[in-house]
Amino acid sequence: MTKPCIICVAITGSLPTKENNPAVPITVSEQVESTQEAFEAGATIAHCHVRNDDQTPSSDPEKFARLKEGLEKHCPGMIVQLSTGGRSGAGKARGGMLPLRPDMASLSVGSNNFPTRVYENPPDLVDWLASEMRQYDVKPEIEAFDLSHIHQAVAMHRDGRIPGTLYIQFVMGVKNAMPADRDAFDYYIRTVQRLAPDAQWCAAGIGQAQIVVNEWCVASGGHTRTGLEDNVRLDRDTLAPSNAALVRRVVDLCEKHERPVADWRQARAMLGLRAAA
Repeated sequence: MTKPCIICVAITGSLPTKENNPAVPITVSEQVESTQEAFEAGATIAHCHVRNDDQTPSSDPEKFARLKEGLEKHCPGMIVQLSTGGRSGAGKARGGMLPLRPDMASLSVGSNNFPTRVYENPPDLVDWLASEMRQYDVKPEIEAFDLSHIHQAVAMHRDGRIPGTLYIQFVMGVKNAMPADRDAFDYYIRTVQRLAPDAQWCAAGIGQAQIVVNEWCVASGGHTRTGLEDNVRLDRDTLAPSNAALVRRVVDLCEKHERPVADWRQARAMLGLRAAA
């Protein structure tokens, strides 16, 4: 396959702590350093959350601004994708960083179960987040935790609420949500190709499913996500030493399946993004 593979690195998330793995970057400076290493290893998208000093999730736009500024300085051309996920805030606070005009932002278009709670994404909030992304020229990355989320994303694309090239990420392996099931994965791909043939797709596997889903994506012609947000281990017994180590593992899969790794220029072109800052 000659289609370049875009590698997204989810650098910290809102759950893993230094107790889980000392390599998890928490402060803005740690996140910038970790992302720069991952960028140099082959990642072209940085999926970003921010934390408070006590490692708890934060929705502070000022922290997002400092992180975005640091990434643009030290990772020139890299695609900055900020999270509007529900662990970092509630209601419209989840979109408080969108006026910063990142290249992308995550957008969950439906609700589902998480390990201990319901991940609520009511239609009015989804529509508001999508409208803010349109206003500030931020490209949504659809986080599909369920088949219905793919259908909803396509409907929003068709009626103009999500303009441009549709980018859908399958999230698999979250407890109480969609498991990392190969038949479901293949059906997700067929659904995207049937309903939105011009869309780009990727997938993220959680925990031990990370490397499995990475390989499914690479071998199937899609893009993929890795990083310490989703998995703190290289294998059952070994902690991942860095985000860069997880990125290099995906680069190895690309070599195995004879897929070129997309550079930031190719990634921006495939996703229909504006020029780098």
